Amino acid sequence: MLTFGILLLLVYIAGSINFAILILKMIGKEDPRTQFSGNAGTTNVYRQAGLGWAAIVLLLDLGRAAAIAGLALYLLPAGYVPWIGFSLIVGNRFPCFHQFQGGKGVAGFLGFTLMISPVSTTLAALLWVAVFGIVRIPFIASFFMILALAIGTVTVYNHQAAAVAGTVASALLLFYNHKRNLAVLIRERKNKYENQGNTAG
Repeated sequence: MLTFGILLLLVYIAGSINFAILILKMIGKEDPRTQFSGNAGTTNVYRQAGLGWAAIVLLLDLGRAAAIAGLALYLLPAGYVPWIGFSLIVGNRFPCFHQFQGGKGVAGFLGFTLMISPVSTTLAALLWVAVFGIVRIPFIASFFMILALAIGTVTVYNHQAAAVAGTVASALLLFYNHKRNLAVLIRERKNKYENQGNTAG
């Protein structure tokens, strides 16, 4: 389908525009990929520039994703829509405008799903808040939110094969994008337990 292929390409290009990198550069801050977690996303903007700029980046990411989802819902058969969300995540993660090193794509997935299933998206966002309140680790909270968003999307599309495949591909890519965070967490916990063992010994 020509429209589907063209839209995949255009959405990848749109997703390659990383607002975190551009805004931090605009206000004279360091490239977020070189700071803290190395992620070009909302969390690092908050760490480098504060809540206000982080909120702007988040709203831009959500707004772009919601607009793209609305366009996809208008132009494509229902089952193909989640694949457009996948293309958005790929663009955010491997942006052609930023040396193919970008963010994780979580905010984009959230904004995209908002247009498909507002109720499950709201519940998923609340789940993020609840989990973060317990573990105080943003990416762990994101794991739960991603899973909830995926379940909500699959449910809305009544388990259509194409929609399920696109949703699962998006969720798996998002989980993969956090592999560095997970490796760091495991290493830190391992070092902590080893240090406790040495102290006890």
